Amino acid sequence: MLAMAEKVTEYAHDIAYYAKDSRLTEPSDGKRYEWRKMIELAKELGRPLTDEEAEEFMVK
Repeated sequence: MLAMAEKVTEYAHDIAYYAKDSRLTEPSDGKRYEWRKMIELAKELGRPLTDEEAEEFMVK
């Protein structure tokens, strides 16, 4: 038998514990980025962007 089939997981408890105010994501920090340009650069570089590189794409 598969190990995953034996393991009982109760996701409702996990969601209820972490989503106290019914949000599944954190509030926005107000920063906006040019995501398409960031994604293209990350593809060209073959790695995620550093914080400094990402700041160049922030919409002011």
